[in-house]
Amino acid sequence: MNMSWRNKAACHGLDASIFYPGDDDDDARQAKEICDGCPVQEACLEHALTRREKEGVWGGCTERERRRIIRQRRRTA
Repeated sequence: MNMSWRNKAACHGLDASIFYPGDDDDDARQAKEICDGCPVQEACLEHALTRREKEGVWGGCTERERRRIIRQRRRTA
């Protein structure tokens, strides 16, 4: 899998702890704001969905939101 998109990510070089907040979705607000302006947000989200990332904010989505996307995709497949 080509991971070159990571070098273009808005989070590149930032403190990773921003993207691994507590369990509360409100704690993810700062990470989501960074993701909102990211040029590779879609590639990041697809990476997380494909790899079933269990923690953190990826592509602007928390783990709970990613599980919801996966369930929706299964229903429409």
